[in-house]
Amino acid sequence: MIAIRLTRKGSKKKPVYRVVVAEKTAPRDGRFLEILGHYNPIPNPAEFQLDLERVNHWLSKGAKPSDTVRRLIEKATATAKTN
Repeated sequence: MIAIRLTRKGSKKKPVYRVVVAEKTAPRDGRFLEILGHYNPIPNPAEFQLDLERVNHWLSKGAKPSDTVRRLIEKATATAKTN
């Protein structure tokens, strides 16, 4: 099964995440198929960027997003509609 999830980057106490497509059984920071964007939770408001075209491609192929990624997709879609 394929999942759209976060992989952690950055240093200790300063996390930065990548939004990736990976096999469900792969380790969190292990092998992935494609990078779809990034997420930085530290600033207020949090910064994130997603390639919605590729996200929709993977969702149509049956990929399941994690809960956090699902919320990021909803926010990115809402901001794309207002712009």
